[in-house]
Amino acid sequence: MFRHTDHMQFDIAPENPDPVFARKLQELIGGTFGEMTVTMQYFMQGWNCRMKGKYKDLIMDVATEEIGHVEMIATMVARLLEGAPATESTKNAMGDPVVAAVMGGMDPQQAIVSGGGALLANSNGVPWNGSYIVASGNLLADFRSNVSLESQGRLQTARLFHMTDDPGVKAMLRFNLARDTYHQNLWLAAIEELKADGIEDTIVPNDLFDEEFAEHATSLWHLSDGADADKGRWAHGTAPDGIHQNGFLANPEPLGNVQAGPPPDPKLYATYDGAMGEPRAAAFGTEKGVVGKIKDAVDPTS
Repeated sequence: MFRHTDHMQFDIAPENPDPVFARKLQELIGGTFGEMTVTMQYFMQGWNCRMKGKYKDLIMDVATEEIGHVEMIATMVARLLEGAPATESTKNAMGDPVVAAVMGGMDPQQAIVSGGGALLANSNGVPWNGSYIVASGNLLADFRSNVSLESQGRLQTARLFHMTDDPGVKAMLRFNLARDTYHQNLWLAAIEELKADGIEDTIVPNDLFDEEFAEHATSLWHLSDGADADKGRWAHGTAPDGIHQNGFLANPEPLGNVQAGPPPDPKLYATYDGAMGEPRAAAFGTEKGVVGKIKDAVDPTS
């Protein structure tokens, strides 16, 4: 169950309409690293968490907070669009040649579709997509993703901070920057807590160490022209998992055969010179099981 209060987490009061910035701000709503992604990522992680207690409660607290961030930014977009018709927005955009070239003003859908309000889309009008979220059911993998998500979100907020002179907009972004700072540290602390609680082995993907090719689990392969890749601790000493020893392989040799796909199915009309011989069997355009047998009986040449 969820409840909503009329009061927002932080006051939303821009000094002037700015439809061009309203479009930019859409990135923090429906972009890959926007607040809708953060909200749904945390909710799905929380709902899928199999352990009652502090970890589930933590995730649900932050997820619910992030709904408020979506509300704040959506309200800011609507207020930035207030009293700013598309004709004026095009004029405003010309003040920034780069923005004018790419955007030419407000997103027309903000006027046509949402009636002067925010969209669940990014700054180019691309709709938000649920595939942006990471909710694997593995808390360490998820928390690591959360650190990255908060870091990218804070980076984009910081960039937007330098794209406006409106004190009211900057005030909201200052609040968002602070919350992103805390959330980055929160997830890093939660990762350490997993280890301190002694449940890391049941959560971290540490299974199958006895099945992997262990000789390939320790060394950075030096495959570029850069000369300093071996200067970091990733190339020396004990690995963060406390089990492996990091190393550096200066001249790695390929372990596989010459790259080549199999001879192509003639029915796919791929360009082919016959050098690999005839295909063993049609890989595509065929069906197995009862359906395949029926088709073969009806048309043996298919």
